[in-house]
Amino acid sequence: MAAGGGARKWRFGAGRICLDLVATEPAGAAPRTREQLDGPARLAQWLTDARLVPPGTALTALDDTWVARFHELRSAIGRLMETQLDGPEAGDALERVNAAASAAPVGPRAVRGADGVLVRALSTPPDCAGLLAVVARDAVDLLTDPVARAALRRCQGEACHRLYLDTSRGGRRRWCSGRVCGNRERVARHRRRATGADPGPAEV
Repeated sequence: MAAGGGARKWRFGAGRICLDLVATEPAGAAPRTREQLDGPARLAQWLTDARLVPPGTALTALDDTWVARFHELRSAIGRLMETQLDGPEAGDALERVNAAASAAPVGPRAVRGADGVLVRALSTPPDCAGLLAVVARDAVDLLTDPVARAALRRCQGEACHRLYLDTSRGGRRRWCSGRVCGNRERVARHRRRATGADPGPAEV
């Protein structure tokens, strides 16, 4: 499946799959944000594009229950990450993530493709609990790794809610994407300078 499907595109670049899942959530009343996982078809596409399942994997059991469970895990991970950024208490979010992480993910296996080249497949048909476990374990790994946890950032782009890991030299990264939010900021700053509203130098 093509990533994002038409006008609604998601991006994978936060540095962790758990943060990429959080990025699919609408940011309250912020403009230009909307629910990206709004049904089974979109979730199936995200799972494939996120490489949680290999292309062509049959997801015949995926239904609205899966969507609701991914929404619940996404919300719990998001609250935990916000807590790391001096946000409000996360309530029962930690228990929810730990519970999801305790399930057994489906094991991968290497199989011969049509051209004889080895490709990744799953040892058994994926179930919802196993796929949730992959994301939840990634969140647990991030939250318990002091280096990764210290690199957690929120995008400084206008109306952007995305979280990401700043692995840049000197920890100077400001945006989830320099080509998206960074470019928007540079364009806005150029306009402000052109009208005399922002005489300061542009940041990299």
